[in-house]
This record gives sequence, structure tokens and C-alpha cells, in this order.
Amino acid sequence: MGQAKPLASRLPFHYAWVVIALTFLTTLTGAGIRSAAGVLIHPLEVDFGWNRALISSAHSINLLMYGVAAPISGRLTDRFGPRLAMLGSMGLLAVGVAGTLVMHTVWQFYVFWGIVSGLGAGGVASVLSAAVANRWFSARRGLALGILNSASSTGQLIFLPLLMAVIVAAGWRGGLALALLVVLAMLPIIYLWMRNDPEDIGLLPYGAAAAGLPAGPGPAAPAADAPLVPIWAAARKATFWYLSGAYFVCGATSAGLIGTHLIPHAIDHGFPEMTAAATVGIMGGMNFVGTLLAGWLSDRIDPRKILVFVFTLRGASLFMLPFVHNQTGLFAFGVIFGLDWFATVPPVMALTADTFGKRSVGSVYGWIFLSHQIGSAVAAIGAGSLRVALGDYQWAFLTGGLLALIGGALALGITPRRRQASDQGALQPTGTGRG
Repeated sequence: MGQAKPLASRLPFHYAWVVIALTFLTTLTGAGIRSAAGVLIHPLEVDFGWNRALISSAHSINLLMYGVAAPISGRLTDRFGPRLAMLGSMGLLAVGVAGTLVMHTVWQFYVFWGIVSGLGAGGVASVLSAAVANRWFSARRGLALGILNSASSTGQLIFLPLLMAVIVAAGWRGGLALALLVVLAMLPIIYLWMRNDPEDIGLLPYGAAAAGLPAGPGPAAPAADAPLVPIWAAARKATFWYLSGAYFVCGATSAGLIGTHLIPHAIDHGFPEMTAAATVGIMGGMNFVGTLLAGWLSDRIDPRKILVFVFTLRGASLFMLPFVHNQTGLFAFGVIFGLDWFATVPPVMALTADTFGKRSVGSVYGWIFLSHQIGSAVAAIGAGSLRVALGDYQWAFLTGGLLALIGGALALGITPRRRQASDQGALQPTGTGRG
């Protein structure tokens, strides 16, 4: 800690931006490796002779564990800070990737990729972004959330084309070896430079001084001393269930359906492997724009309106996908779907923080995120089973489009709550505010 204070004082910018950069890189790594499911399906079919439903089941477990890790990581982050959660999760991810790299049987694939890698990647998912942004930012919180949640799409943008190129040249084990090296490189960087809270280095959260909060170390706002909202108290609010339902739909239509099955679908229809991976890269690039925009808008307009628009756009793109038969149409789908892929995250995080308080975001949002991953797991195995039974993904994509419209309807059901400049009015466990 003693070495970080002079560094923080010498920087021409707030140390919060260093923390954002470290969290961004960590989330990028975890999300990029988790999204490798799409590029692994076809090579594993060829190498081991496993059918698509079997491989999809392992990816379904991975997605579910990705969600199970969220409330655990959220609770650990709320109690011990994000630094420990990041180190533990990345270490677990390294074990999972290493085990997958040397696997030879289905049960090993299920254990190392499905369970261990899923838990490791899930520990540095968007629940971490929520906790970091709310600890380090009083102003521009929505922008910070947008930046952090664009890390997932940036991970896809960087990892998927790169992994596909390595897999084509050196096989799927070569791709996983590269992923393992990246994870191991991140561990010392996190250990040396990550900090839990601004008061650890004698700072206020970014923008706190401009908001008139007292200077000096210690809690930056009254809400910092507020007790954590237990899950049983959060579950009594309708907002918790509307957000969980909308996030179930989000996970089913994004990571579960498109994230797992778009590349195999494209290969089924005769698109080259690199073209399919490039489409996911386009989605990642557009999602960087869409997520940043959603974060910026979350500071300015009702987050419910953002959710409704995003789900409507997603539904339209999924209805379009079964009728795409050329590269131009596939890239157009990538642009449209990419704009809304993670754009749900900043408004959901904003609604969670405004309703339950910034110190409870990690715990409460972790449970909401679990519903996202349950939806992802259901869709991953469901779409794979439909492909085996019907020989095509058409009905899986059309069902996904319908689900997206239902997600927009759930967002409309959230009771409006007046946005506040700080978390002083956020609900406490015994609060009477409506959710």
C-alpha cells in the first residue's frame, strides 16, 4: 500500500482510471476465454467424434458455473474487496484452462472446462465491474460501467479471431495454450497494481470532491457505511425479479444461443471458419460502441427505456438470422446484434445500485447475474439439442427472437424510481421504498 500512495499523487489523472484499466483487462481475459466455446465446438467434433449436443452440454455447464460464481464473487468482493476476488478467480481460470488443454475424455472436459473454467471466468464477470465502478466513481459511474462492460465484447473481438487463427494453424490445444499464457501474465499485474477502495491510497472516489463530499481518507459517502442488503431482503422487491427475468432472457439470447452456436451455424451453412469468427469479432467491435453508449445514456435517461430498446433490437436481429445466406447478410447481423449484446448491463447495474445501494451491488447483482447464466445454460443445451433433432438452428433463433421481446416487456414492468446523485437514498434491508 505504501508504494501506491506516491504513485497516485504523481499521476496526472485519478487512480480510479488505473483501477478501471486493470479491471477491464481482467474482465476482457475471462470473457474472451469463456467465449471460446464457439470456436471449440467444431474442432472437438472432429478430434474426438463427440456430437454437438454432448459438447453443448459441457458449454452449458460452463455458462451455468459462470453464473454460480457471480453471487460468490459478489459476496467476496463486498466483504474483502475486488483485488482478492480477481486473483482467486484468475488462478482458478488458469487451472481450468490447463486441465482442458491436457484432457482426453468427456468427463475431463466437463470438469475442467465446464466447472472449473466457468467458475474462474464468472468470478471476473460483470458483477466485478459493478462493484468496482460503484466503489471508485461518484461521477460518471454510468460511463465507467459502460467501459468495463465493453471489456466482454473487446475480449471476443481480440480472442475469437486470434484463437480461430491459432486453431486453424496449430489445433485447438495450441489455442488454449495461448489463452493459458495470457491468464498467467495477468496474475502479477493484478497483485502489484490493483487496489480495493480509493481510501486505501488516501483518495475520494472520482468526482466526489466536485459533489461536495469531505476530503481525506475514509468512506466517501454516507452509503459507504450502510449495511449490506441480504438476498432475502432484495428478493422481497419486485424490481429484483423483473431484473432477474429480463436477465434470464438476455443470457438465453446472447451467450447461450448466439455466443455458443453462431459459429457452428455459420459453418453448417458453408461459411469459412475465419469468416464466422470475423463475424463474432464484428459483433465485439459494435458491442464496444453499444455498451459505451448504454453506459453514457444510463447517466441521463430512465434505464428502463434503454432495456426496452435493446431487447427490441435484439429480437429483430434474431428474427432476421435464419434468412441470412451470404456474407454481407451475416456481417449485417453481426453489426445489429453486436450493438445490443452487452448493452443491457449498464442499465441493469444502474437500477440495481439505485434500488439496493452501492455497497450491495456485488451481492445483489451477483444473484441477478446468476439468472442470466441460467438462461445461457438452458439456451446453449436447448439450441444444441434442436440442431441435433432438426438438423438446423432455425427454430432456435426464432424462439430467441420471441424471448427477446418478452425481455423488453419485463423491463417495462419495473416500477420507476427517481435517480439520485448519490446512494444516500438507496434502499436498506428494512427500507420501505418500492422496487
